[in-house]
Amino acid sequence: MINKPNFNSKHLKKFRKELRNNLTSAEVRLWTILKGKQLFSRKFRRQHSIDHMIVDFYCPKEKLVIELDGEVHNNPISENKDVLRDQKLNGYGIKVLRFENKMVFEQPELIINAILDTFSN
Repeated sequence: MINKPNFNSKHLKKFRKELRNNLTSAEVRLWTILKGKQLFSRKFRRQHSIDHMIVDFYCPKEKLVIELDGEVHNNPISENKDVLRDQKLNGYGIKVLRFENKMVFEQPELIINAILDTFSN
């Protein structure tokens, strides 16, 4: 049986709002593709909290998290934290896709296709 996570905890509201108001350039670019149900009518939320974690993008219908990672993630400590986060989310039945920020600008079609490949119908 899969546990149910706590979504959008009130104690993280201030942090979610701050993150939404200070998106990275890669997050801004990807959001232009995901917002307004543009991608096969799937609703995405940005800077959405699941338990104590705030994820970059979340699609409730597909139980899909999309994370954009910058240079700060390219070290063993951050990589280990990312693995643990992904495992926690997977334990809730949530799929996680991770992409490097530069892919949003250099290969957006690969990101879109990877997202579409996870959709159930």
